[in-house]
Amino acid sequence: MKTVGIIGGSGFIGSHTTKQFLEAGYHVKVSATTISQAEKYAHLKAMPNAENLELVPLNVENKKQLQHFVNGCNIVVHGGTPFKLDVTDPKTELFDPTIKGTTNFLETVKNAPQVKKVVFIASIASYNTDFPMPVKGKGPDDTFNEQDTPFFSEESHPYAQAKFLAHKVVQKFISENPETAMEITSVSPVFVAGKQLSNREDSTSNGMQFLFKNKIAPNPFVQMLFDTDAEFAVVDVKDVANALYNAATKKGLHGKNYLLSSESWKVSDIAKMLNNEPPKNKPKIVYQNKAARHDLSITFNPAAVPLKAFSL
Repeated sequence: MKTVGIIGGSGFIGSHTTKQFLEAGYHVKVSATTISQAEKYAHLKAMPNAENLELVPLNVENKKQLQHFVNGCNIVVHGGTPFKLDVTDPKTELFDPTIKGTTNFLETVKNAPQVKKVVFIASIASYNTDFPMPVKGKGPDDTFNEQDTPFFSEESHPYAQAKFLAHKVVQKFISENPETAMEITSVSPVFVAGKQLSNREDSTSNGMQFLFKNKIAPNPFVQMLFDTDAEFAVVDVKDVANALYNAATKKGLHGKNYLLSSESWKVSDIAKMLNNEPPKNKPKIVYQNKAARHDLSITFNPAAVPLKAFSL
């Protein structure tokens, strides 16, 4: 039985990914930041093949814990960076765990010869820190793909900056270690929608869907999205989990960073679909998914599918 370690495997995307690997017959190690809080992991223990699930305490800034976590893993999926929009101290809450955590992780797996594949859950922010706004220099009707130049701004949200800089760490590691025997692949989802598998209340993706559905703006950032009727590229969380599984189990993808995206819709139309109402406008395809469809064999659901699932 092969072993996969999933850092962040109890979160919104991580839970769907854990389910995918358990159903495929893997032994799955999931990181636990607060292992004493059993309710945070109860949904994982109720999954099919949960007898093959192992919860392991992990702080990504702790190298000894990282070494213990990756020990015995053939594959490691890293999605354990914080996703926060309300931030008091960006360095402590975002930059350190995201950037330092990524650096520590790469140093650890470099010395773990049994790890043959690493997949990072990056972010659309690795390509555009101003998301959901267009990349600087592009208009609202322009498209974007993996060959376009990534855009970074120090005026962007700290979360986006942290994810962009963490991906730079990954790229630097790949370029400086050309002889590495392990494959490193990244996926960069846009706004991830759908139904979460747990009852946790700390999921930002789940929370954003709730805010859009109920037209609630708890902070200036979300209010800006309503005021501008911003256009969001959406992807189904189940498609993200499928992409992660395929990226982890297929060979020949070293160094790639795949955009995971379906349709782009205005916030007002996303709100309508979350309330089971027909949208007013037509969707666009802004962030292209041709590479993921070809290399990862993903058929992306239209945005209405995960948005409807959220409301069920």
